[in-house]
Amino acid sequence: MRAKIAVLPGDGIGPEVTAEAVKVLSAVAERYGHRFDYEYGLVGGVAIDERGTALPDETMDICRRSDAILLGAVGGPKWDDPRSTVRPEQALFGLRKGFGLFANLRPVKLFPVLKSASTLKEDVIDGVDMIVVRELTGGLYFGKPSKRYEDNGTRRAVDTLKYSEEEVRRVVRVAFELARQRRHKVTSVDKQNVLATSRLWREVATEVSREFPDVEFEHMLVDACAMHLIRHPKWFDVIVMENLFGDILSDESSMLAGSMGMLPSASLGYERGHPKAVVNRGGSSLRMGMYEPSHGSAPKYAGLNVTNPIATILSGALLLRYSLGLIQEAAAVESAVESVLADGYRTYDIAEPGKTEIGTSQMGSLVAERV
Repeated sequence: MRAKIAVLPGDGIGPEVTAEAVKVLSAVAERYGHRFDYEYGLVGGVAIDERGTALPDETMDICRRSDAILLGAVGGPKWDDPRSTVRPEQALFGLRKGFGLFANLRPVKLFPVLKSASTLKEDVIDGVDMIVVRELTGGLYFGKPSKRYEDNGTRRAVDTLKYSEEEVRRVVRVAFELARQRRHKVTSVDKQNVLATSRLWREVATEVSREFPDVEFEHMLVDACAMHLIRHPKWFDVIVMENLFGDILSDESSMLAGSMGMLPSASLGYERGHPKAVVNRGGSSLRMGMYEPSHGSAPKYAGLNVTNPIATILSGALLLRYSLGLIQEAAAVESAVESVLADGYRTYDIAEPGKTEIGTSQMGSLVAERV
């Protein structure tokens, strides 16, 4: 296979972790006889500095010419002025909307050798294996009006939370399709006792559930879900929720795997040629997707060669699986990560007594060698 991958390193540690993911993807291409061509673009704060916008037109053009997008991270204190009208995060919103990437998948799987890396008790987290499905192009992050203003000398602000039934239906259907490939259970998260949008969400999710009688289905309020993720995380298989809830709870879930540095993500739209299919059924070239670690840009660690690149490397595995249909190759990357961890190699965020602490580039090289 020959494929083109847009690489958007971004800010802070983004360039370091994407470099290691590219290293691993290149090892996959060499071993399995593929050719991956990489084209690099500016995004986020560095794009603001050089082009005056977080998502330059030339970056969008690079992405349009590509089969998938590998993103590092955007943002940092330099661009954090709340009064600014141009912010690094606008690049993420533009990419999601521009390519119709409405379903964000964040697998949360605890590697057995990292049971002691979590702050939670081992018997609570042992066996955790779930996917958080976050709706990505609706809700508070995209609702209008969204503005700050003054009224009679008083500062005010408003954000709008809005969903249509189709926006809910399509992402909930993704969750059920995933559950059919896993343990056949879906938990839909909302705040229906307070929010009108959540009452719509619950109604539509219930309707979708009737299309999947073989999948166990439950509703859960978001505050209860936040509690059970820590108290009983093994209950969950696939969890689906709206944009803001998914942003918060997926970060909470990352702690079950030991570190944000272990949590990959895939942002997907409809399958090419199949306008109602998102979930990979295996074996073919599927869709444009954006793949990125769930962590931020962590600028204080930039250039220190200490950051954990595994989340970005595993995001590369998701790229192989969902955008290129290379199932065997994706599994090889995941197995290589597990092998390196099993041999006791750790970056600082998952370091343990008696293990070998290594840097960003060494971790990437070790994984690439074992693909």
